[in-house]
Amino acid sequence: MKIIIAGAGEVGFHLAKLLSFESQDITLIDTNRDSLAYADTHLDIRVVRGDATSISVLKDSKVAGTDLVIAVTSSETTNITVCVLSKQLGAKRTIARISNTEFIDNKEEVGFTKFGIDELISPESLAANEIELLLNQSAFNDTYEFESGALTMIGLSLSRTAAFVGKTVREVGFQYPELKYVPIAIQRYGTQYTLIPRGDTQFKEGDQVYFITTKAGVEHIYKLTGKVRQEIKNVMILGGSNIGRKTARDLCESSFRVKLIESDKNKAFEIADEIPSCLVINGDGRNVDLLMEESIQDMDAFISVTGNSETNIMSCLVAKSKGVKKAIALVENMDYFQLSHSIGIDTLINKKLLAANNIFRYVRKGEVVAMTKLNNMNAELLEFIVSPTSKVCDSLIKEIEFPRSAIIGGVVRNGEGLIALGDFRIKSGDRIVVCCLPQSISKVEKLFV
Repeated sequence: MKIIIAGAGEVGFHLAKLLSFESQDITLIDTNRDSLAYADTHLDIRVVRGDATSISVLKDSKVAGTDLVIAVTSSETTNITVCVLSKQLGAKRTIARISNTEFIDNKEEVGFTKFGIDELISPESLAANEIELLLNQSAFNDTYEFESGALTMIGLSLSRTAAFVGKTVREVGFQYPELKYVPIAIQRYGTQYTLIPRGDTQFKEGDQVYFITTKAGVEHIYKLTGKVRQEIKNVMILGGSNIGRKTARDLCESSFRVKLIESDKNKAFEIADEIPSCLVINGDGRNVDLLMEESIQDMDAFISVTGNSETNIMSCLVAKSKGVKKAIALVENMDYFQLSHSIGIDTLINKKLLAANNIFRYVRKGEVVAMTKLNNMNAELLEFIVSPTSKVCDSLIKEIEFPRSAIIGGVVRNGEGLIALGDFRIKSGDRIVVCCLPQSISKVEKLFV
């Protein structure tokens, strides 16, 4: 697949890196010589120095016939212009990164496709949505919804008291036949090895386990894993960034009680005017005395989304030490993901990863409508729509030659989430959620083309 990426910043470089690992034909455009030099020496891609809104630069990048143009510079206006020009010059599909979420909220009304923009993404909006979802599923450290919650992916760490511990997947199935779930991935404690579970796979204490479940199954998993559904009402947010603002606005609209701490006085006043139901405090959130004065010990959740990863991690550790139930930190460094559970922070979120997940589904073969990578694990979750010509159409699951390193997590049929086992027959129009390791992705894609 021929892909042009405009913008060699953190999101652009991360995307180029992930896509180059899959041997895609990548061209990266940017005006910054240093960013391009770093990408050129570290990745197997072509780099072009210049303004991506220049028609000559786009032609030099062979935009005509390009399968996908992804504009992820820091300038929203530039990204929109790049996509419009690229489509006119012959690009097949375009994606623009934007910061103004109004564009996404009104994209049908405005009709961006008429201008030549096929998809809009906002990493800040994706991060805010992820935070709200994590607060609603408070006992879990990772979560993702398919088809408005018809199926839900939840990730959690198994404690010693969990009913699953010491039992195999098959034994749990026999013991709890009413349980509507499928375990799709396991990472053993202290390792970086991702396991796709089978019937004889045993659950162990400390495992990071991912399940696909229905709405009804979520309650069962709470019970059997010994997790307690904690009601979260009082939330403290550190940092009035775009993510902080959007999170505060969304949470206030959902009737959460929100305090936001921002060190910049002018920005603090702006946010207070913009979100009247949010209590905004002008101060340094790294100051433990200030946090104590603002009753951090009475908070149900603490969310740190400043521009500094280390500040976010340290402030979350302070919050956990004061008894806060849920702590979420925004980090830029992907290496920090491996530390999250060992240092005691519930969840780390990363804008680059969220944006990449959202864009990656356009690179996959077959009709992929949703995709996410499991945090700190070498696995992808893909949602395919079954077409009448798909190899899996009208087949029983047990008859499909599915790779060992992949598993069907569930099916959405007519808006209803179903846990599909071996005797389930797949039909045209079904939405199939599949978890797979990198080595099996191409085999899985072929089944759904």
